[in-house]
Amino acid sequence: MADMDRSSDNVSSDSAEQTSQASSKAEFSEDEETLITRMYNLVGERWSLIAGRIPGRTAEEIEKYWTSRYSTSE
Repeated sequence: MADMDRSSDNVSSDSAEQTSQASSKAEFSEDEETLITRMYNLVGERWSLIAGRIPGRTAEEIEKYWTSRYSTSE
């Protein structure tokens, strides 16, 4: 029975690690931010095209980053 408790603890810690990795992945490096800005100026809101230039990033991540950073709330 004690073995089962330990295995569930490992699952919990693995889940916590995945959550922290997911939240840190949402952060963009300075190089990524610069590339996103340059690409946006060239191609506009073609998020999938921009994401294709940044390994490991999805169009949705880039669009969320852009709207959260440069959105005008009027």
